[in-house]
Amino acid sequence: MSASDFAQPPGDDRSFAAFVRALPDVLVARDFRKVVAAIAEAARRERGVVIMLGGHIVKTGLAPVLIELMRRRIVTHVAMNGSAAIHDYEVARFGATSEDVAAGLKDGTFGMADETGREMNDAFTAGMRAERGMGEALGIALSEAPALANPELSILLAAYRLGVPATVHAALGAEIIHQHPAANGAAIGDTSHRDFRRLSHSLGTLDDGGVVLNLGSAMIMPEVFLKALTIARNLHDGRPQGLTSVDLDMQRHYRPRMNVVQRPTLQSGKGYEITGHHEIMVPLLVWAVLSELAGS
Repeated sequence: MSASDFAQPPGDDRSFAAFVRALPDVLVARDFRKVVAAIAEAARRERGVVIMLGGHIVKTGLAPVLIELMRRRIVTHVAMNGSAAIHDYEVARFGATSEDVAAGLKDGTFGMADETGREMNDAFTAGMRAERGMGEALGIALSEAPALANPELSILLAAYRLGVPATVHAALGAEIIHQHPAANGAAIGDTSHRDFRRLSHSLGTLDDGGVVLNLGSAMIMPEVFLKALTIARNLHDGRPQGLTSVDLDMQRHYRPRMNVVQRPTLQSGKGYEITGHHEIMVPLLVWAVLSELAGS
């Protein structure tokens, strides 16, 4: 530990870039800067930047900053679990999401909203008939909806409009919309499996400098990612290699550590774990990346 590594107090330069530079050059502060640099470099070199989302990311209001990365062509693929898709759809369609689980579970009303279950399941059925993935099917459904409360806040709709691949990875029985009478297991399986293949294809863009970030998914996305990465490497002589993998969550879990951070980078590349609340850390990360690119 050298004195030159210490944190710096605010000086005349009060820019966000100056704030990041003033962080101590130790431990996770150092890792944070390395992750920022890796994402910025991937964008400069047109390598893939894949973000994987859990539902809490959407519930804590982070869609606007992630959409900005998509708009600037920094994020090249968005993958999410079913919970994230439900929250994203509800915010866009109705202007609010989430509910009191304990209160609803007591009388059996938890997750029983008719509109969410009916509309999303109808989108899956239409997607199966048109041979689309679940993410694309939801993006189209939102684009064709008669009225949206907050279209600008939907990651799925933004991805559809921007042409950024967006995939949804369902877990049958784990999502409230599977309780709805309109739920069609064949449609859920078909569209989500199509998205699994689409994610496997996108992971090829991570070779030699790409970045994958797992934001707030403790189980589904790390497991899906490991299998999709296996397919990508099976089809491309062991590539992608030399990637940066990041797990950012408010607490540590086994699967993200093993399936995202450690195992994919054993031969090459580098994995990072950053622990912190999403509503603070994700905006900090996005602002730091955009600041880094603006200064390049």
